[in-house]
Amino acid sequence: MEPSSGGTTSAARAAEVLLEFGRRPSALGVSEIARSTGMSKAVAHRILTTFVDCGLLLYEPDTRRYLLGPAAATLGARAMDISPLRRMAREALVDLQRATGETATVTGRLPGGRVYLDQVESTQEIKMTVELGRRFELHSGSSGRIILAHLSKEEQEDVLSGALPRLTATTIVDPDALRAALREARERGVCRSTGERQEGAGSIAAPVFGADGTVIGSVSVCGPSYRMTAEACDRHESALVEAAKRVSRALGHRSAVTAK
Repeated sequence: MEPSSGGTTSAARAAEVLLEFGRRPSALGVSEIARSTGMSKAVAHRILTTFVDCGLLLYEPDTRRYLLGPAAATLGARAMDISPLRRMAREALVDLQRATGETATVTGRLPGGRVYLDQVESTQEIKMTVELGRRFELHSGSSGRIILAHLSKEEQEDVLSGALPRLTATTIVDPDALRAALREARERGVCRSTGERQEGAGSIAAPVFGADGTVIGSVSVCGPSYRMTAEACDRHESALVEAAKRVSRALGHRSAVTAK
């Protein structure tokens, strides 16, 4: 193997280990990392030790597990601060929250997943909030599924052929049912969800497109399911779609200028 190829492989393995911590909500051990990435325990341990040395991970001697460290938190916070999608969406989210009375969010696309970048919380006493910076799957919830609906067929099938975790009793995990839901979302231009990712939550989302026309994220309105009824979603839909188009225009999506 050429040195450059070896370096690329090593970097890819290291990135895979670090990204695994973004997919899991808890600390991880060497065996778990090795099993999920398909690498040997020796290789996994060597990478983990390197990340501990530079502050990207912390090691807990009592549990012999690793978790994200302060350097990783700094990188994540910085990434969100400079995100063009987050920056361009802020004013639209403020206006969307005022128009609907519910929490407005913006989500960014990741390889095989998504992450909430920002939110403007409802001013109501009982409200929904989201966890910024955590990776979520694309198949569950309106913010993820509307992104999935606008990916290519090949990209969709990559997701549908993989693991589809059931997060709640109403999470859609059957690939054929998901394909039907994706067709409906793409045709309608919005996606609705009730309790699919989080019990008791309801949401409606619309896609955000980049300058090249590819989907890069979504904007959503979310709240308690007893308020996010079908009638409420009908009322919120036009403001939501306009907010998503507004963000797309700000990011250079030219066709959004004349979209109705």
